[in-house]
Amino acid sequence: MSEPTADAATEAFVAHRNLLFTVAYEMLGLAADAEDVLQETWLRWVGVDRATVREERAYLVRIVTRLSLDRLRAVGRRKESYVGPWLPEPLLTAPDVAEDVELADSVSMAMLLVLETLTPTERAVFVLREVFDVEYDEIAEAVGKSQAAVRQIAHRARAHVAARRPRGTASPAETRAALLAFQRAVETGELQDLLDILAPDVVALSDGGGVKHALLRPVVGADNVARLLAAGWWRRDAERSVEPVQINGGPGLLVRIDGEVDGVLAMRLENGYVTGAYHVRNPEKLSRVDRETAVSR
Repeated sequence: MSEPTADAATEAFVAHRNLLFTVAYEMLGLAADAEDVLQETWLRWVGVDRATVREERAYLVRIVTRLSLDRLRAVGRRKESYVGPWLPEPLLTAPDVAEDVELADSVSMAMLLVLETLTPTERAVFVLREVFDVEYDEIAEAVGKSQAAVRQIAHRARAHVAARRPRGTASPAETRAALLAFQRAVETGELQDLLDILAPDVVALSDGGGVKHALLRPVVGADNVARLLAAGWWRRDAERSVEPVQINGGPGLLVRIDGEVDGVLAMRLENGYVTGAYHVRNPEKLSRVDRETAVSR
Protein backbone atom coordinates (compact mmCIF):
# COMPACT_ATOMS: atom_id res chain seq x y z
CA MET A 1 0.00 0.00 0.00
CA SER A 2 2.92 2.38 0.65
CA GLU A 3 4.31 2.29 -2.91
CA PRO A 4 1.33 3.95 -4.64
CA THR A 5 1.30 6.62 -1.91
CA ALA A 6 5.01 7.30 -2.43
CA ASP A 7 4.49 7.46 -6.20
CA ALA A 8 1.60 9.89 -5.79
CA ALA A 9 3.63 12.07 -3.42
CA THR A 10 6.50 12.14 -5.91
CA GLU A 11 4.20 12.99 -8.79
CA ALA A 12 2.64 15.89 -6.88
CA PHE A 13 6.02 17.26 -5.81
CA VAL A 14 7.49 17.07 -9.31
CA ALA A 15 4.40 18.75 -10.79
CA HIS A 16 4.92 21.77 -8.54
CA ARG A 17 8.70 21.73 -8.28
CA ASN A 18 9.44 24.72 -10.53
CA LEU A 19 6.84 26.80 -8.70
CA LEU A 20 8.25 25.79 -5.31
CA PHE A 21 11.79 26.61 -6.39
CA THR A 22 10.66 30.04 -7.63
CA VAL A 23 8.90 30.80 -4.33
CA ALA A 24 12.00 29.84 -2.33
CA TYR A 25 14.35 31.69 -4.68
CA GLU A 26 12.31 34.91 -4.61
CA MET A 27 12.31 34.78 -0.82
CA LEU A 28 16.01 33.99 -0.47
CA GLY A 29 17.75 35.35 -3.58
CA LEU A 30 20.04 32.31 -3.53
CA ALA A 31 19.50 29.26 -5.73
CA ALA A 32 21.60 26.96 -3.56
CA ASP A 33 19.56 27.81 -0.48
CA ALA A 34 16.35 27.46 -2.48
CA GLU A 35 17.40 23.94 -3.50
CA ASP A 36 18.13 23.10 0.14
CA VAL A 37 14.64 24.29 1.04
CA LEU A 38 13.16 22.08 -1.69
CA GLN A 39 15.05 19.07 -0.33
CA GLU A 40 13.72 19.73 3.17
CA THR A 41 10.24 20.25 1.73
CA TRP A 42 10.39 16.89 0.00
CA LEU A 43 11.45 15.13 3.20
CA ARG A 44 8.51 16.65 5.05
CA TRP A 45 6.09 16.05 2.20
CA VAL A 46 6.71 12.30 2.01
CA GLY A 47 5.88 12.03 5.70
CA VAL A 48 2.53 13.80 5.36
CA ASP A 49 -0.74 11.89 5.55
CA ARG A 50 -2.06 13.02 2.17
CA ALA A 51 -5.60 12.17 3.20
CA THR A 52 -5.45 15.32 5.36
CA VAL A 53 -4.28 17.54 2.46
CA ARG A 54 -7.08 19.57 0.88
CA GLU A 55 -5.00 21.13 -1.89
CA GLU A 56 -1.49 19.93 -2.73
CA ARG A 57 -0.16 23.18 -4.22
CA ALA A 58 -1.21 25.23 -1.19
CA TYR A 59 0.18 22.67 1.23
CA LEU A 60 3.55 22.49 -0.52
CA VAL A 61 3.79 26.28 -0.81
CA ARG A 62 3.09 26.51 2.93
CA ILE A 63 5.97 24.15 3.73
CA VAL A 64 8.35 26.01 1.41
CA THR A 65 7.37 29.36 2.90
CA ARG A 66 7.95 28.29 6.47
CA LEU A 67 11.31 26.74 5.66
CA SER A 68 12.32 29.76 3.58
CA LEU A 69 11.46 32.11 6.44
CA ASP A 70 13.68 30.16 8.80
CA ARG A 71 16.53 30.18 6.29
CA LEU A 72 16.00 33.84 5.38
CA ARG A 73 16.69 34.87 8.95
CA ALA A 74 19.92 32.81 8.92
CA VAL A 75 20.95 34.30 5.58
CA GLY A 76 20.38 37.77 7.02
CA ARG A 77 22.95 37.05 9.71
CA ARG A 78 25.46 35.92 7.05
CA LYS A 79 24.95 39.10 5.07
CA GLU A 80 25.96 41.22 8.07
CA SER A 81 29.56 40.08 7.62
CA TYR A 82 29.53 40.01 3.80
CA VAL A 83 32.40 41.81 2.07
CA GLY A 84 31.10 44.57 -0.22
CA PRO A 85 27.62 44.79 -1.77
CA TRP A 86 25.46 41.64 -1.67
CA LEU A 87 23.72 40.74 -4.92
CA PRO A 88 21.28 37.89 -5.58
CA GLU A 89 22.57 34.71 -7.19
CA PRO A 90 22.00 35.12 -10.96
CA LEU A 91 20.06 32.53 -12.93
CA LEU A 92 20.37 31.75 -16.62
CA THR A 93 16.72 31.69 -17.69
CA ALA A 94 14.92 30.49 -20.81
CA PRO A 95 13.81 33.05 -23.44
CA ASP A 96 10.13 32.43 -22.69
CA VAL A 97 10.56 33.80 -19.15
CA ALA A 98 10.93 37.31 -20.58
CA GLU A 99 7.60 36.86 -22.37
CA ASP A 100 5.83 36.52 -19.01
CA VAL A 101 6.32 40.13 -17.92
CA GLU A 102 5.12 39.61 -14.35
CA LEU A 103 7.29 36.55 -13.81
CA ALA A 104 10.36 38.22 -15.36
CA ASP A 105 9.84 41.28 -13.17
CA SER A 106 9.44 39.18 -10.02
CA VAL A 107 12.73 37.28 -10.51
CA SER A 108 14.73 40.23 -11.87
CA MET A 109 17.88 41.29 -10.06
CA ALA A 110 16.32 44.73 -9.51
CA MET A 111 13.18 43.31 -7.87
CA LEU A 112 15.14 40.87 -5.72
CA LEU A 113 17.19 43.80 -4.42
CA VAL A 114 13.98 45.66 -3.59
CA LEU A 115 12.70 42.59 -1.74
CA GLU A 116 15.91 42.66 0.31
CA THR A 117 14.65 45.87 1.93
CA LEU A 118 11.58 44.10 3.38
CA THR A 119 11.46 42.19 6.65
CA PRO A 120 11.35 38.39 6.24
CA THR A 121 7.60 38.24 6.94
CA GLU A 122 6.85 41.19 4.63
CA ARG A 123 8.87 39.51 1.91
CA ALA A 124 7.01 36.23 2.30
CA VAL A 125 3.61 37.92 2.26
CA PHE A 126 4.46 40.08 -0.75
CA VAL A 127 5.87 37.20 -2.79
CA LEU A 128 2.96 34.89 -2.05
CA ARG A 129 0.24 37.48 -2.63
CA GLU A 130 1.59 39.71 -5.40
CA VAL A 131 3.58 37.18 -7.42
CA PHE A 132 1.76 33.89 -6.86
CA ASP A 133 -1.73 35.18 -6.02
CA VAL A 134 -2.05 33.02 -2.91
CA GLU A 135 -5.21 33.64 -0.88
CA TYR A 136 -4.90 35.53 2.39
CA ASP A 137 -6.06 32.60 4.51
CA GLU A 138 -3.37 30.37 3.02
CA ILE A 139 -0.71 33.05 3.55
CA ALA A 140 -1.83 33.45 7.15
CA GLU A 141 -1.27 29.73 7.75
CA ALA A 142 2.12 29.86 6.05
CA VAL A 143 3.50 32.79 8.06
CA GLY A 144 1.69 32.13 11.34
CA LYS A 145 -0.31 35.37 11.41
CA SER A 146 -3.99 36.24 11.42
CA GLN A 147 -5.66 37.13 8.13
CA ALA A 148 -6.16 40.70 9.34
CA ALA A 149 -2.46 41.01 10.15
CA VAL A 150 -1.50 39.52 6.79
CA ARG A 151 -3.67 42.05 4.96
CA GLN A 152 -1.95 44.89 6.81
CA ILE A 153 1.48 43.44 6.09
CA ALA A 154 0.58 43.01 2.42
CA HIS A 155 -0.57 46.63 2.16
CA ARG A 156 2.63 47.89 3.83
CA ALA A 157 4.89 45.70 1.69
CA ARG A 158 3.05 46.63 -1.52
CA ALA A 159 3.52 50.35 -0.84
CA HIS A 160 7.18 49.82 0.07
CA VAL A 161 7.92 47.91 -3.14
CA ALA A 162 5.90 50.29 -5.34
CA ALA A 163 8.07 53.19 -4.22
CA ARG A 164 11.28 51.36 -5.19
CA ARG A 165 10.51 49.05 -8.12
CA PRO A 166 11.35 49.88 -11.77
CA ARG A 167 8.71 52.23 -13.16
CA GLY A 168 9.11 51.79 -16.91
CA THR A 169 9.51 49.02 -19.43
CA ALA A 170 11.80 48.48 -22.40
CA SER A 171 10.76 47.19 -25.79
CA PRO A 172 12.57 44.20 -27.31
CA ALA A 173 14.36 46.61 -29.69
CA GLU A 174 15.51 48.81 -26.80
CA THR A 175 16.65 45.76 -24.89
CA ARG A 176 18.70 44.52 -27.86
CA ALA A 177 20.26 47.98 -28.32
CA ALA A 178 21.22 48.22 -24.66
CA LEU A 179 22.68 44.73 -24.65
CA LEU A 180 24.65 45.41 -27.83
CA ALA A 181 26.09 48.61 -26.37
CA PHE A 182 27.12 46.80 -23.20
CA GLN A 183 28.73 44.01 -25.16
CA ARG A 184 30.59 46.44 -27.43
CA ALA A 185 31.85 48.44 -24.45
CA VAL A 186 33.12 45.35 -22.67
CA GLU A 187 34.82 44.06 -25.80
CA THR A 188 36.20 47.31 -27.22
CA GLY A 189 36.06 49.92 -24.48
CA GLU A 190 33.67 52.09 -26.53
CA LEU A 191 32.42 54.84 -24.23
CA GLN A 192 29.87 56.74 -26.31
CA ASP A 193 27.64 53.70 -26.87
CA LEU A 194 27.22 53.43 -23.12
CA LEU A 195 26.60 57.14 -22.58
CA ASP A 196 23.79 56.94 -25.14
CA ILE A 197 21.81 54.36 -23.17
CA LEU A 198 22.72 54.99 -19.51
CA ALA A 199 20.21 56.90 -17.38
CA PRO A 200 21.69 59.96 -15.62
CA ASP A 201 21.17 58.31 -12.22
CA VAL A 202 22.28 54.80 -13.22
CA VAL A 203 23.75 52.69 -10.40
CA ALA A 204 26.39 49.97 -10.77
CA LEU A 205 26.89 47.31 -8.11
CA SER A 206 29.32 44.42 -8.04
CA ASP A 207 29.61 41.36 -5.83
CA GLY A 208 32.91 39.53 -5.41
CA GLY A 209 32.09 38.07 -2.02
CA GLY A 210 35.56 38.98 -0.77
CA VAL A 211 36.97 36.33 -3.12
CA LYS A 212 37.15 38.18 -6.45
CA HIS A 213 38.00 41.81 -7.10
CA ALA A 214 34.83 43.90 -7.04
CA LEU A 215 33.59 47.35 -6.18
CA LEU A 216 33.13 47.84 -2.46
CA ARG A 217 30.62 50.66 -2.95
CA PRO A 218 27.98 51.52 -5.56
CA VAL A 219 29.04 53.69 -8.50
CA VAL A 220 26.42 56.30 -9.41
CA GLY A 221 25.94 58.48 -12.51
CA ALA A 222 26.17 57.89 -16.25
CA ASP A 223 29.68 59.31 -16.68
CA ASN A 224 31.12 57.30 -13.80
CA VAL A 225 29.42 54.04 -14.75
CA ALA A 226 30.24 54.42 -18.46
CA ARG A 227 33.92 54.97 -17.76
CA LEU A 228 33.94 52.08 -15.32
CA LEU A 229 32.41 49.66 -17.82
CA ALA A 230 34.36 50.93 -20.81
CA ALA A 231 37.62 50.57 -18.90
CA GLY A 232 36.72 46.96 -18.13
CA TRP A 233 37.96 47.22 -14.56
CA TRP A 234 37.60 43.44 -14.03
CA ARG A 235 39.92 42.60 -16.93
CA ARG A 236 43.31 41.03 -16.69
CA ASP A 237 45.73 39.75 -19.32
CA ALA A 238 43.90 36.67 -20.49
CA GLU A 239 41.70 35.27 -23.23
CA ARG A 240 38.30 36.83 -22.61
CA SER A 241 34.91 36.24 -24.24
CA VAL A 242 31.55 37.94 -23.74
CA GLU A 243 28.24 36.22 -24.50
CA PRO A 244 24.79 37.87 -24.47
CA VAL A 245 22.42 35.83 -22.29
CA GLN A 246 19.15 36.15 -20.43
CA ILE A 247 19.75 36.58 -16.70
CA ASN A 248 16.74 36.44 -14.37
CA GLY A 249 14.38 37.14 -17.24
CA GLY A 250 16.31 40.17 -18.50
CA PRO A 251 19.36 41.10 -20.59
CA GLY A 252 22.82 40.19 -19.40
CA LEU A 253 26.36 39.31 -20.39
CA LEU A 254 28.25 36.19 -19.45
CA VAL A 255 32.00 36.89 -19.18
CA ARG A 256 34.52 34.08 -19.53
CA ILE A 257 38.26 34.30 -18.98
CA ASP A 258 40.44 31.51 -20.32
CA GLY A 259 37.22 29.62 -21.05
CA GLU A 260 36.03 29.73 -17.43
CA VAL A 261 33.05 31.74 -16.23
CA ASP A 262 34.38 34.87 -14.55
CA GLY A 263 31.18 36.78 -13.94
CA VAL A 264 27.74 37.91 -15.02
CA LEU A 265 26.64 41.45 -15.81
CA ALA A 266 22.86 41.93 -15.58
CA MET A 267 20.97 45.09 -16.52
CA ARG A 268 17.87 46.91 -15.33
CA LEU A 269 16.11 48.87 -18.07
CA GLU A 270 13.49 51.61 -17.70
CA ASN A 271 12.01 53.48 -20.67
CA GLY A 272 14.86 52.41 -22.91
CA TYR A 273 17.66 53.46 -20.56
CA VAL A 274 19.85 51.36 -18.28
CA THR A 275 19.20 52.34 -14.67
CA GLY A 276 21.03 49.47 -12.99
CA ALA A 277 24.08 47.33 -13.75
CA TYR A 278 24.71 44.31 -11.52
CA HIS A 279 28.03 42.50 -11.81
CA VAL A 280 28.37 39.19 -9.94
CA ARG A 281 31.85 37.63 -9.68
CA ASN A 282 31.53 35.68 -6.43
CA PRO A 283 32.29 32.09 -7.58
CA GLU A 284 29.77 30.68 -5.10
CA LYS A 285 27.01 32.52 -6.99
CA LEU A 286 27.91 31.45 -10.53
CA SER A 287 26.82 27.80 -10.58
CA ARG A 288 23.47 28.62 -12.25
CA VAL A 289 24.75 30.51 -15.29
CA ASP A 290 26.02 27.56 -17.34
CA ARG A 291 22.58 25.96 -17.69
CA GLU A 292 19.02 27.23 -17.72
CA THR A 293 17.03 27.21 -14.51
CA ALA A 294 13.27 26.72 -14.81
CA VAL A 295 11.12 29.26 -12.95
CA SER A 296 7.34 29.50 -13.01
CA ARG A 297 4.31 31.07 -11.35
